Amino acid sequence: MFHSANSRLVAAALGALAIGTFAFAGSAAAAPVQLFPFLMAPPAQSAPPVQAAPSDDDEGTVREMPARLKRQVVNYATREAPGTIIIDTPNTYLYYVLGGGQAIRYGIGVGREGFTWSGVQTVTRKAEWPDWTPPAEMIARQPYLPRYMAGGPGNPLGARAMYLGGTIYRIHGTNAPHTIGTHVSSGCLRLTNEDVTDLYSRVNVGTKVIVLPMDRRADNTNGRRG
Repeated sequence: MFHSANSRLVAAALGALAIGTFAFAGSAAAAPVQLFPFLMAPPAQSAPPVQAAPSDDDEGTVREMPARLKRQVVNYATREAPGTIIIDTPNTYLYYVLGGGQAIRYGIGVGREGFTWSGVQTVTRKAEWPDWTPPAEMIARQPYLPRYMAGGPGNPLGARAMYLGGTIYRIHGTNAPHTIGTHVSSGCLRLTNEDVTDLYSRVNVGTKVIVLPMDRRADNTNGRRG
């Protein structure tokens, strides 16, 4: 009798457990529940949406350039002849002297710390969409650089280049316009592709180029457009 009663109790318990399991399974289908959160990994969180990096290519959307770095005609007093280029290294400006107390001012990128230079040079060669052969000094510092790169939109020299004397330095374009206004290069002077194309059209072989040192500022203009 006692054994029969126990059997009925066990059967009832198993039946209740089966019903509860079925009910739990039904609710779990609607909203999964962790029975043992201390043993299971926490629920995965959805990753934030991937955002495309802003494009700096001249063919795409570029970041807005600060007003001071945009090409503009400014008042500029100098004794240098019209057609002279003056590089204001600390202010990251290039002046193309027009004469009559005016110049075209371009925003530029200049050499990083330890790579700025100064002196007087002349433009000895001009090239459109120039090829790039990194000098040995640059390869020694950055051995991962290519030994040669054909000219084109992906070339670091950009759309135009003006070579300075017998030095390794150039005034050239860039496919990274966000670097204009910064001290980033190995000594070359970079402009946006649009600006270097404009300057290129004005400059002749033999043009005088004055590069001022970091401790001398050439910006004695009042910033007004001519």
